Amino acid sequence: MKVLAAFIFFTRLPFWRIKEVPAKYFKRIVPYWPLAGWLTGSITVGVLWIAAQILPISIAWVLAILSRLLITGCLHEDGLADFFDGFGGGTTKERTLAIMKDSQIGSYGVIGLIVYFLLLFLLLENLPLKLICVLVICGDCWSKFCASQIINYLPYARKEEESKAKNVYDRMTWQELLTGFICGFLPIILFLPIDFWPVMICPILTFTLLYRLMKRRLQGYTGDCCGATFLLCELSFYLGALILLYAHIKYGNPNFINVYLK
Repeated sequence: MKVLAAFIFFTRLPFWRIKEVPAKYFKRIVPYWPLAGWLTGSITVGVLWIAAQILPISIAWVLAILSRLLITGCLHEDGLADFFDGFGGGTTKERTLAIMKDSQIGSYGVIGLIVYFLLLFLLLENLPLKLICVLVICGDCWSKFCASQIINYLPYARKEEESKAKNVYDRMTWQELLTGFICGFLPIILFLPIDFWPVMICPILTFTLLYRLMKRRLQGYTGDCCGATFLLCELSFYLGALILLYAHIKYGNPNFINVYLK
């Protein structure tokens, strides 16, 4: 039931038609966020792969990005925009929370989204198709696991009745933590070449920096913070992979890409 609740909340696919899920299960959906990443990542990769058969990879990558936006209903991107607005325009906890709750997007949010999508597009557009597919599915799942840990380290920054989703997540049990880790790490074991495994550190470092920022400014987290943390962790995963790739090509094996794409 909790898995179904996670799919209902984190995607806009009609899982709600399968069975009505009681509200109490939505408090424990975050551990299954990486599992939802299997679904969103697979659909994104599927669109990318199919589109790339008839279109340039750069156009296929844009279509793949759009497909994930449709699947998730821009849930995380909305959080990222609010996060930039709140932390860019606010100086106190109260002011930051008020800005983040405002439904209107501000200049920090607009600029933040533009820079985010530019980086998301440019980081992967020139890579081989097979490598992009691998990075997308692995980055989606692993970054969602890293971002999900925010609920274990910080309290919710608002009162529950002030939550946008009218729901405050419960902290994970060790069984849920293990489930989330397996769902986040398994794609890396299955698909990512071992020489790329060091990029897993990038989302961890990004999470640590964002955790410290939220703790100092809000003494907690919000739903917007969760979405922003995921997207920024994922972006750092792609950036780390690109840096590692070019480091191998320039200072190590010039045929590094070809070795893993045969």
